Amino acid sequence: MSVLIDTHAHLDFPQFQNDLKQVLERARQAGVSALLNAGTDIKSSLRSLELSKKHTAISASVGIHPHGAGKVTSGWMAQLEKLAAEQTVLAVGEMGLDFYRNLSSRDQQEQVFREQIRLACRIQKPLIIHSRQAHAETLKILKEEKLPVSVGVMHCFSGDRHWAESFLNLGFYISIAGPVTYPRSHDLRDLLKYIPSDRLLLETDSPYLPPQAYRSERNEPAYIKLTYERVAMVLNIDLDDLAKQIYLNAIRLFSDNLVDRL
Repeated sequence: MSVLIDTHAHLDFPQFQNDLKQVLERARQAGVSALLNAGTDIKSSLRSLELSKKHTAISASVGIHPHGAGKVTSGWMAQLEKLAAEQTVLAVGEMGLDFYRNLSSRDQQEQVFREQIRLACRIQKPLIIHSRQAHAETLKILKEEKLPVSVGVMHCFSGDRHWAESFLNLGFYISIAGPVTYPRSHDLRDLLKYIPSDRLLLETDSPYLPPQAYRSERNEPAYIKLTYERVAMVLNIDLDDLAKQIYLNAIRLFSDNLVDRL
């Protein structure tokens, strides 16, 4: 069985509070050996850290999602920096800009984004970037700020070839999620051909964005196998070869601490 890695999930969210044990068992049976659980605010980041300490196959990232940028309170950066220093925390994020929903003002989003980039540089851990209808502004900030040596990943990427190449040129990895399986996602599947094999990651973004076979249902890490299968088909490569490449890419970016069988 291929060894699969889910590089972005939110198992600390309420959608998993009643059956996390079963979710992890289904992931194990599907061949998922490890996953990274991404924090989205201080409380979520703390839960993410707790998951990583309880389950050796779960690593954590800690960060403030752009939706919550306007809700941070005094001392948030000190709290986040303390969490980020933990050994099982492999990245800073999910951070970035979201000009689709605009649940926080653009100024608030940009300020909190910049401060998290600076944190990642201080502790030399990679960035996990959320960018929705804000690629130009995201790129501008990333070019203006110093980036960590390992740079980071554009999570759940949905931009075109131009934007992919722009972020790749900065040293970022590109992560693809369940929408690559959707019938109308022709552009996203075409984009796969332009992402270097050593800069590609795959994720579920659970509980969101389930693959086509589970549309309208809660997403979970076990379903990432369908994403791997579709990507392997599009790239016309063996599933095992794709899984090995994603494995190498993930540990190159996040460290080999990411991998430990479920």
